[in-house]
Amino acid sequence: MFEICVEHTFAAGHALRNYHGKCENVHGHNYRVQVAIEGPELDENGLLYDFADLKKRLRATSEYLDHQFINDLKPFDLVNPSAENIAKFICEEVQKDLSSAQVSFVKVWETDTSSATYRPRQQS
Repeated sequence: MFEICVEHTFAAGHALRNYHGKCENVHGHNYRVQVAIEGPELDENGLLYDFADLKKRLRATSEYLDHQFINDLKPFDLVNPSAENIAKFICEEVQKDLSSAQVSFVKVWETDTSSATYRPRQQS
C-alpha cells in the first residue's frame, strides 16, 4: 500500500454548541490540516497521485472555511464545528471524485499541541 500526505493551513472562528467551558464562546484558530491518501498501485509515472492535485483539492476545501465563522457554514449550521467534525468534513470533500485512491486519514490541529484525526472506513 502506498500513501502520500499534504498539509495546508487556514484561519477560522467557531463556537462549540452544548459545551460548557471557554470553547462555547466565539473564538478562532489557525488550523493546520494534513490529508493522506492511499492506494495499492502506482500509475504509469510511478505516482499514487500528484501532490499538486491533492494540494489543490485540500486548498479548495480549506478556502470554504478560511476566515469564516464555521458555525454559519453548511454542514456546521447543524453539526457541531469540533475539530473531529471538521476533519470528517474535509475527508468527505477531498474524497469526492477521487477514484484512483482513498483518503486514509485527515488530521486537524487547532493548536500546536491539540489535534483530531478522522479515518474513514475503507470500502471493500
